[in-house]
Formats: sequence, C-alpha cells, structure tokens
Amino acid sequence: MRGEKCRRLADFAAKRASALGNAPHEVALKGQHSLVHNTNTPLLQHPAARIRGQPARRSLPEFQTTGRSREDENEKIHTTRPPMTTLEQVDRTEPQLTEKKGGYKSPLYQMTQTTPTCLWNDSASIEELTYSIEHGAVGATCNPVIVVGVLKKEMAAWRDRIRALINEMPAATEDQIGWQIVREISLKAAGLLEPVFEKQKGKNGRLSVQTDPRVYRDTEAIVRQTIEFSQLAPNIIVKIPVTRAGIPAIEEATYQGISINATVSFTLPQAIAVAEAVERGLKRREREGKDISTMGPVCTIMVGRLDDWLKAVAEKESITTDPGYFEWAGVAVFKKAYQIYRERGYRLRLLSAAFRNHMHWSEFIGGDVVISPPYAWQVRYNASDIPVVPRIDTPVDPKIVAELSKKFVDFRRAYTEDGLSAETFDSFGPTRRTLRQFIAGCGELGAIIRDFMLPE
Repeated sequence: MRGEKCRRLADFAAKRASALGNAPHEVALKGQHSLVHNTNTPLLQHPAARIRGQPARRSLPEFQTTGRSREDENEKIHTTRPPMTTLEQVDRTEPQLTEKKGGYKSPLYQMTQTTPTCLWNDSASIEELTYSIEHGAVGATCNPVIVVGVLKKEMAAWRDRIRALINEMPAATEDQIGWQIVREISLKAAGLLEPVFEKQKGKNGRLSVQTDPRVYRDTEAIVRQTIEFSQLAPNIIVKIPVTRAGIPAIEEATYQGISINATVSFTLPQAIAVAEAVERGLKRREREGKDISTMGPVCTIMVGRLDDWLKAVAEKESITTDPGYFEWAGVAVFKKAYQIYRERGYRLRLLSAAFRNHMHWSEFIGGDVVISPPYAWQVRYNASDIPVVPRIDTPVDPKIVAELSKKFVDFRRAYTEDGLSAETFDSFGPTRRTLRQFIAGCGELGAIIRDFMLPE
C-alpha cells in the first residue's frame, strides 16, 4: 500500500537525518566566482554531484542552521530550538516522538502515512528540517529571506565561514558571497533529503532553491540561474517565479530536464499556465527520447497571500464582508486548480504555501499534493486535535465563493481560468507585494555580508 511505503521511507529518512544532521558536506570552490546568474559561475558541489566528474575538494564547516525567517511579513514567527521560544511556550503540547495520537506520533505524520498528501518543510534550517523529517517530511526549501533568518539567529556558527569566503573570493561582491551562503545552506539541507530522493526516484526528497527574484523580467537570466542551481546536487528543485518571463523559463527548464517549483503564484490562471508550460517541456523531451521518469515538478499556490491581499483591498476600499470568508479565498482557488489538474492529467503536483490558518493544511488532506508549512505551523498542527481526514474534494461553500466574487474583482481574476493573462501576471497585486519582499530579502542578505567586508 502507498501509506505503508511512505511510512517505511519516512522512518528511513528520519534515521538518516539523525545520523547526518550535523555532518559536514564536502564542497568545491573553484576559481573566480562571477555574478550568481552567470552561466560561467563555478559550482559549489554536493557530495552526490561527484557523479558529474567534479570531485569535492574542501569540507564545509559543521554548522547548526537552526534559525529561520518567515518569507512573509505576516508570518514573522522566529524560532530556535533549543532554547524554548515564545511559540513553543504556548504550544507545550507538541507531541514527542514516543507519543501516539490515534496510533501515530502526530497529525502530520498520520497524514503522510495514510494519504497521498506529502509534507515539505518551509525552511532549510537543519534542526527544523530534522524535526519535519521525523514527522514525515520529504522536501524543503531555501531562499535569501530564509538565509537572512538563519544568519540572524546563528551568526556565531556562520561568522567564520563568511570571513573565509571573503578571503577565498577576493574579487567577489557582497551579493555573490551572499548567494554562495544560500548555496551552502541549501546543500546541507539537500543532504538530509537524499535517502528519500533515491528511494522515491526524484518525485520527493528535493530541496527547493529560489532563483534571484530581481531577474523576474528576464527569461534568459532565469534559465541560466536555474541550470546552475540544478547542478548543485541531483536532488535540487529550482523555484521560478510565475511572471510573464517566468512562464517560458519554466518550459525551457523542464525541457532541459530540470524539476521546477513554480513560485510567486496565487491564482488559477497562473497554475494552469505553469501546468501547460511544464507539459510543453515534457513533451519536447519525450519527442526527443529523453528521460522524464525522475522529474518531480510542482506548482506552488501561495494561498495565504491571496487571503492577505483581499483583506488589504477590503481595508483600502472600505469593503465589508464576513471576516471569516477571507480565510477561504486561497483554499477555493487551490481546490479548483486541483480539480482541473486531475481532469486534464497534468503531470505535476500543486503545493500549498504561505500559511495563515489550519485550513491551508487540513482542507488539502487526501490530495496528491504537497503542503509546505513553516516549522512554527508544523508544531501547532502537531499539537492540535484537528482530525486527519480527506477534505480535498469537499467544495468550499458556494455562498462564500459567490460573496467573494461579487465584492472583489481580484478574487474573480484569481478564481477564473481566464481571469488573468501572462501579460498581467506581473501587475497582479499579490505578485507585486511578494516580489518586493523577496527582492528586499536579497538586499538584506547583502547588507549582512557588507558588514563583514566593510566594517564600520
């Protein structure tokens, strides 16, 4: 049974995580590092990348990347384990590994063992990822915003490494060194996921690395950086924004054999555009007899960010509605997209991100989808008494959909297949907001490195 198979894989990954959680990964830094989106940038090599004929030559220092930062200003819950944080003081009912809830150690673990729904960790923090793997996780993510959180909380662990990189890369900019840190944190997390990647043949066990959000308008730059990141390790999946330039980049990256994670995505039109681009890329490979069996693309829908946007619009335009209705906007879009994906046979999965409430998890249970909550939300879910039962096919109340459609133009655009065109993806409110925040994260990461390069 699929549940039994997932259980064995999760147990195996948990044991591997415990063994590898603090093990250093060997890397190779060769020559001069160029701009991060330059195809000539020498690659930091993962141990498994030795199969590409480039043996590792330098050991990555042992770091304990246990801190993280939420990738949204509305999710700024920072946690470090240990010591106990404010959130953990509230959630003292967090289940221990020996504790059983209905025969399972936690609700999230139960979901991963009894349904097709997969758990990924919205962080590359080693301790957070280890916790998540213990509860069934089979994937994780990294980006500059997450790295900023890690450095703020774990600077003592990374200070020497940053100084070493400054010495090893004498002509590098603060931006280049910052992205090198992104690579190294990503590789450490990718190592924990290798067992799952190998056993599930590429569908899971991947670490998502985000492309530079500042090149969201440049298809060629996105593709170049996607190729580079994909070569860091065999189990890397690359995040590409669902912008006007991002859609053709998704097709080309897929054709190149790269598994993509479409991000900066909030709407049904974006989800369908991504699916069609992936299908075009897969079909091009198939026509040329190229393998697609180990590819595992996903399309993220940032459900909570759509909710946030409608709340902001309501405030700005003095729109009154039942406040509980806002919490269903992203859920409604996700469920409709999932139905269409199944009907059309698209060969990629949806991923739920940007968590604001338990429905961004509980309403998608039972689907062949991925949920990717931050560590803080995982702890809360595991301490909850929410029944783990399939709800993916339970429709959102039509009255809620009708009310949101009536009062919010942007909900109609998000919920209707032709509500947005690729030409208007970039100007959609949640897209602008999210890109601004991601770009600000790059600047903040550079500022941290600047303090080392040019101390006052």
